[in-house]
Amino acid sequence: MHFTAEIQGPHIACTVTADRAIKAPTFCTSIMAPGVVVSGGVLTRQVAGYLEVALPDLVQGQPHALILAHENPDFIPRNRAWLPLGAYLRTSAGPVPLPPLEQGVRQAEAAAVPDFPGLRLIPQPQSWTPSGAVTPFAALTCAHPAFAAVDALARRRGLAPFLGAGPQVTVTLDPALGDDHILTLGEDITLQAGTDAAVFHAAITLLTLRETHGSLPHGRITDGPRFGYRGQHLDCARHFFGVETILKLLDLMALMKLNRFHWHFSDDEAFRLETQATPEIWQKTALRGEGHAVPSVFGGGISSGGSYSRADVARILDHAAALHIQVLPEIEVPAHSFCLNLAHPGLQDRGDNRAEVSIQGYRDNIVNPALPETWAFLEPLALEVARLFPMAMIHLGGDELPPDAWAGSPEVTALKAREGLATHLDVQGWTMARMAGFLADHGFRSAAWEEATRGNQGGIGHDALIFSWTGQGEGVHAARKGHQVVMCPAQNTYFDIAHSADAQDWGATWAGITPLEQVVNWKPVPDSAPDIADRVVGVEGCFWGEFTTEDAQMEPMVAPRILGLANKAWDRADSVDGPKLRALAQAYAPLLDRIGWQRHRGA
Repeated sequence: MHFTAEIQGPHIACTVTADRAIKAPTFCTSIMAPGVVVSGGVLTRQVAGYLEVALPDLVQGQPHALILAHENPDFIPRNRAWLPLGAYLRTSAGPVPLPPLEQGVRQAEAAAVPDFPGLRLIPQPQSWTPSGAVTPFAALTCAHPAFAAVDALARRRGLAPFLGAGPQVTVTLDPALGDDHILTLGEDITLQAGTDAAVFHAAITLLTLRETHGSLPHGRITDGPRFGYRGQHLDCARHFFGVETILKLLDLMALMKLNRFHWHFSDDEAFRLETQATPEIWQKTALRGEGHAVPSVFGGGISSGGSYSRADVARILDHAAALHIQVLPEIEVPAHSFCLNLAHPGLQDRGDNRAEVSIQGYRDNIVNPALPETWAFLEPLALEVARLFPMAMIHLGGDELPPDAWAGSPEVTALKAREGLATHLDVQGWTMARMAGFLADHGFRSAAWEEATRGNQGGIGHDALIFSWTGQGEGVHAARKGHQVVMCPAQNTYFDIAHSADAQDWGATWAGITPLEQVVNWKPVPDSAPDIADRVVGVEGCFWGEFTTEDAQMEPMVAPRILGLANKAWDRADSVDGPKLRALAQAYAPLLDRIGWQRHRGA
């Protein structure tokens, strides 16, 4: 079989060449949004960006041309990531895979830039006073358990042992320092720190200096984080990332002094956590593709996916805890629930015409909060998930509700009358507040995306932590309403966004493009809103999996851009601009190579 595709203006031109005669096959694939067939076949089924196209009989060795386009004429393919993913033919003899197109980042080695003049360290310390001398070292001696954890990290990622014969590190705990620490570097090393986490971060500094300097520069480092929440998100619903990949990401986060892993395992495409209260949702949606409840959206191919067991969760939590990282789980309420509705009928009003369509093109992707069955399903599910994670916080989603949600639901019309709700956003706000209140009664704090604050009754409330993603304006608004806010503007911190406008690049472009320099070209507290400084508690990088079909494709999208995120999260002086970040990325490149992190392409 032979399959090619290329962008031709607003169209996606595909060619299928069969290695044998095939009678009346169906071409199955996924593109970024709902599509149309311009020529070469007949569209027979569509689920979001997943298409099934009836083709004429294929003659052995004779190319067949198929032209696709997006349903929305303004949705024009921008790069290779917009080409068909997971294409296969359904035939009378069974499904036949088509050769995958080249996927992942195609990015050349960056041109050399001048070396960074200071400590080649991300994040940059709060202060550094060099004394001029250096000491070569291969390993250190220290009895504190945090140093053993860093030694274990180094060894499992292919670096030389961190502990061994070498300079002695003397650790003194001083609670008055809080999360800060002071390192005095010389022939021997003294470390004063307020917490075990601060000791760990100091040890990470020493490991990094060994890798980026090859020696120990003498002097004094005073350091500590700007924000308590320093996060990285991973979408494991659109693409199932293996546990080993998650552990590898956690290790990279630790090297960056990030301390929150936002685990997104539930969305329209799958619910991947093996829950006991609602086993049908992961049993029916963990796999997608031919013959599964969820078709091959976002490149699932004939069959792909998986789920995370209790043992997997325990392993990830133990690994994260050793790195002083907490794990924030996310479910989705009330939208992004296509897979829930497939797996658990009864979450929608039978009298609703359900005409709403999500921004990704899904129908039936919202649950109905006016139904008792919805709460009988959601509350045990949310409580079980929350109880699995020691962070005592659960992210409830709350984003991208279709604009005409529940417009045809008699049950929601009655709910509006009872509760004084006027619009779909009022209903969502009421829903989020009820869910957050239920969880608060059980000792759990809620988090949500920015949309959760909307509605005529104030939205989610209940001290919820709000994530501002479309920009920073919604975060400013939420902070002024009294919420704590994590800033994750897509234009700067979404690592699934393309690095460049090159058609041979890879990634989304809806928020523009995000070259390395753009990751630091913003301020977590905008100049226009100094009054919210005490309400901004962190920043987060996000990686969404719509374009991902192999785990390794994530790596060059995340790093080196994660370096800029890490500095934003830590550096109180916000001292790294674009050119400095480029120089630091150059210094970190050999370290990323040594730990096996792909920087250029992932396929």
